[in-house]
Amino acid sequence: MLGNFSYKNATKLYFGDDSLKFLKDELKNYGKTVQLIYGGGSIKKNGIYDQVIKILKECGKKVVEDAGVMPNPTVEKLYEGIKIARDNKADLLLAVGGGSCCDYAKAVSVSVNEKDDAWQKYFVRFEEPTCKIIPVGCILTMAGTGSEMNGGSVISNHNEKLKIGHVFGDEVMPKFSILNPKFTYSLPKRQMVAGIYDIFNHICEQYFSGTDDNTSDYIAEALMKSVIKSSLIAFDNPEDYEARSNIMWTATWALNTLIACGKETDWMVHMLGQAVGAYTDATHGMTLSAVSLAYYKHIMPYGLHKFKRFAVEVWGVNADNKTDMEVAEEGLKAMENWMKKLGLSMNISELGVTDDMIEGIADATFILNGGYKVLTRDEVIKVLKASM
Repeated sequence: MLGNFSYKNATKLYFGDDSLKFLKDELKNYGKTVQLIYGGGSIKKNGIYDQVIKILKECGKKVVEDAGVMPNPTVEKLYEGIKIARDNKADLLLAVGGGSCCDYAKAVSVSVNEKDDAWQKYFVRFEEPTCKIIPVGCILTMAGTGSEMNGGSVISNHNEKLKIGHVFGDEVMPKFSILNPKFTYSLPKRQMVAGIYDIFNHICEQYFSGTDDNTSDYIAEALMKSVIKSSLIAFDNPEDYEARSNIMWTATWALNTLIACGKETDWMVHMLGQAVGAYTDATHGMTLSAVSLAYYKHIMPYGLHKFKRFAVEVWGVNADNKTDMEVAEEGLKAMENWMKKLGLSMNISELGVTDDMIEGIADATFILNGGYKVLTRDEVIKVLKASM
């Protein structure tokens, strides 16, 4: 294991079907005004909203609502949330929803007391906060992003055709997160499987890098196998508690920085997917699934040893009497078959991408250098065309 690293995670987790009761304990640590952040209103239909409001009122909190957070939070919505927090002097930002709500809450948290423009400071110049940060808590209703236990925040700017993520430091991570797998039951199946692929790809982004014998890779393989097994069970029975709890727990560990320890990391699938999302506003997990296979086929010759290992250890491919390339290709084929079983998007054209968008999407794709091959712009275009 070659890397040098430090590891700390600042988020306290409460997990299980009785975990919401711990919200009372956490609320004691914060001031009177809670900005309640949620999306399109599904939490009102499934009863989660009423449960949370009841606890907030029992604890004597003043509740300021910040509803309407969209699946890909926009810069306009960010400005709206900043204004709500400033006008009401929010003491705690409580996100009730999926990763978009958590991401949005973190972006608001670092912006309320910032005099500079939040988009320019954090998502264009990638500067770190220098102001007082409003604490964030999360009550998760969708498993996928891992935003409940990391400092990441992704914001879309449709005018500029950009979707950009900023990974903030420990001080921006949620102070606490409540994870009740039953809160994910009412999620539409398409959103469930999109979240599942987001989990899987988070692991892949960290796994497909480096050449050393790294403990993090062994952990990653176990997490991937857990996702594969549980996803198929949950697909057939979305209310299988064991499967949904394993999916939720794996999502957290996939992106709380643990399996990145000692490693370089890739993240080009996310860069490609986010650029597609900036043009189409498509569901995040589906943008990842639509570009993954084309990207991995492109870089496989440069990281053949790891793709062979992936095939054998994750997908159970028998390597006897086969070349390394044959084994690796069989592994990607097994992955493709699993993706199709779940009904994931397999190409970007079905997400709304047209040929005339390819050049613009390529321009919106950030090129990173942690994977087995640093892409040129021409290669980005090649991968995008292969994803059509």
